[in-house]
Amino acid sequence: MLFTTFVLAGAASLAQPAGYTPPDYDAAENWLCRPGREDACTIDLDTTIVHADGTTEIEAHEAASDPAVDCFYVYPTVSNDPGGNSDLVANDEENRVIAAQFARFGSVCRTFAPMYRQVTLTALRQMMAGNTGTGADGMQAYMDVRASFAHYLEHDNDGRPFVLIGHSQGARMLETLVANEVDGQPVQDRMLSAMLIGFNITTPVDAPLGGSFDAILPCSSPDETGCFIGYVTFRADAPPPEGSRFGKTSDPALEVACTNPADLAGNADAPLGAYLATGGAFTSSAEAGPWIADGPEIETDYVRVPGLLTGQCVNSEAGHYFAVTVHGDPADPRADDIVGDVVANGEILPDWGLHLLDVGIAQADLIALVESQAAAYGH
Repeated sequence: MLFTTFVLAGAASLAQPAGYTPPDYDAAENWLCRPGREDACTIDLDTTIVHADGTTEIEAHEAASDPAVDCFYVYPTVSNDPGGNSDLVANDEENRVIAAQFARFGSVCRTFAPMYRQVTLTALRQMMAGNTGTGADGMQAYMDVRASFAHYLEHDNDGRPFVLIGHSQGARMLETLVANEVDGQPVQDRMLSAMLIGFNITTPVDAPLGGSFDAILPCSSPDETGCFIGYVTFRADAPPPEGSRFGKTSDPALEVACTNPADLAGNADAPLGAYLATGGAFTSSAEAGPWIADGPEIETDYVRVPGLLTGQCVNSEAGHYFAVTVHGDPADPRADDIVGDVVANGEILPDWGLHLLDVGIAQADLIALVESQAAAYGH
């Protein structure tokens, strides 16, 4: 579930490339999630709340019966397919990231998640090892996302408000989509927000508009619409190192955007509504230890840990990033730390921060934001 280093062409050259054929988005199999069917989003998401004193309770997940809002999601780099770009067959990795990052939004919106021929994790690992000949085609990935969104607007939207949600490569795809298909156009009036998480979305240092978008501002209150959420996550005690891939930009007139999903207006060091995978944060991270010392085994796939985590946007020489503090207490039986650092060959990669947890670390806050934006829409 990692960030890709490929570069898309500029806005002026985003015409459909010669020889490109879009996927058939009329075909049900080319969607991981669509309303009105059993699929990757209609799963058991009941969660164990683990309190500091070691007591637990179950939080039941309930899908919305008739939501007024749509959520459209583009997943991060997860495909283990060989080659530079994935096929359109959903494997375990696509289904797992839907469960971790997106299915829970079904409590507040209709869920749409297209398959797309993304740049693979296979190719990313080769690029990180210095191999530039992977054949990865970022433009093909983007054109698929653009085609799926156009299909959604034509066949499913029917004038409804919508939220765009993407992480890492998915956020990169949506940044380009929003800049070219939404920004300053009539459809922006229906966009509650674009949640572009785990990617360097940029804003000017000394101006309200510019950077990634011309007419879309960072969200600054829970009832603001037509805005964007953007942040990259690091531990508060492990900020972006020199040369970090996240939290910094090479243009001194720009900075990486950071919107605190738990406190958009005030940016306090606010408690986070995290949903964490019981066993750990995917295959690129260490496994989680027991959540309760000498306690019962957690039987749900996800946990919540109220009071353990807080987050705040920090703007310093290290960069502009979302700093997460873990408030572990050795005197209580609950786990004192979380996993989610990117690990390669047994070593933590500090320039990735808590990339694997970008969405889950504040997922309840993001869902609450969709609710508040939906309530404010049209008023």
